[in-house]
Amino acid sequence: MADEPAKIILGDTAITSIEQPGRRRFFRRKDRQRPPLIHCENCGALLTGRWCSQCGQAAIDYRRSFRHVIVDVLDSFLNWDSKFFATIGWLIARPWHLTNQFLAGRRVPYVHPLRLYLLVSILFFFVINYWAKSIHADPSKLSADDRADIAAELNDPDIPPAVKARIRGALDAKGRTQPEAQTSPSPETAVTPQPSIIGSPPPSVTSPSPSGDFGPLVQFDKPPSDPFEKWLEQRAKEKMGEHGSKMALFIATLFSNLPYMMLCCIPLFALVLKVLYVRKRVFYIDHLVYALHIHSFAYLAIMLIVLITIGLNRSIPGTFAGWIIAALWITFATQIFLSIRRVYRQGWFFTVFKFFLGGIAYLFVLAIALAATFFITIASP
Repeated sequence: MADEPAKIILGDTAITSIEQPGRRRFFRRKDRQRPPLIHCENCGALLTGRWCSQCGQAAIDYRRSFRHVIVDVLDSFLNWDSKFFATIGWLIARPWHLTNQFLAGRRVPYVHPLRLYLLVSILFFFVINYWAKSIHADPSKLSADDRADIAAELNDPDIPPAVKARIRGALDAKGRTQPEAQTSPSPETAVTPQPSIIGSPPPSVTSPSPSGDFGPLVQFDKPPSDPFEKWLEQRAKEKMGEHGSKMALFIATLFSNLPYMMLCCIPLFALVLKVLYVRKRVFYIDHLVYALHIHSFAYLAIMLIVLITIGLNRSIPGTFAGWIIAALWITFATQIFLSIRRVYRQGWFFTVFKFFLGGIAYLFVLAIALAATFFITIASP
């Protein structure tokens, strides 16, 4: 009995070899059609579909062209077929439809909520990080110490090589021209006497900027008194540089931590929904499914609106473009409002009330999460 599956598989192989015509040799074209599998190659059970009914192995013959293998990989990882595009279409037009269909048990025609969120969030935060890395400080306003700090910071292996090369090139170019401009005065200043300047030195020499100024994000009006403020000032100086000289690198690092922050905020958003709809006796996992769908919709809609805004500003700038952009953002908020009403099925009054209350609560959660991400970015080595 132990050899029974092996005998069945060998029998299928023998029958297949007999039924196939003789193979052509040399440079003649071979027969690319392979017969379908009749028995499972793993357990030998009779196949009645695309998967084995006993062990669950897929009835796929991997001895095929590389093109078919790539198609199988894409289908396994992204379900790259018609249901992917159908999911994206429903996500833009009616995001509540995906949640209702998933909770009703009709899950096969659509991409899984977690897989959909990961795909859209990767694209969204890739665009955000690309925009953050395009922000750069003007090296002509940096001192020699600031340049040395930035050069030391560029040794971080997490910074892409292309960004390092661009920053180093800018520092070298400005570093060669700025000392010459400072040490060689112009002919007018060398010939024309200026007694007022001699009598009163420039403000930058007599009144230096406060030591607690690290750019627009962190500023201390008075010297730090407690240990926490001293620690914060020291870390801000190391991360941002004096007067925000390394602010571009800090913002790029901060934005690279945002995907993890938002992934942690999704369960918190589901918890807010659980509190708002505690009397409806909905499971927490149902709120989590809706949170994944609505965040995916928000990422995708924001990207589309930003792209449309850029296109309108370049093609038809003016009042008409402003009205279109405003209508797009109003439609974005309306879609979120309608999704809450269609998923939780409450009246207009309670839906409006919980929409604003839940929005305020989630903004508070996002503010706390953003502050925590800010401090983690400063505290990280």
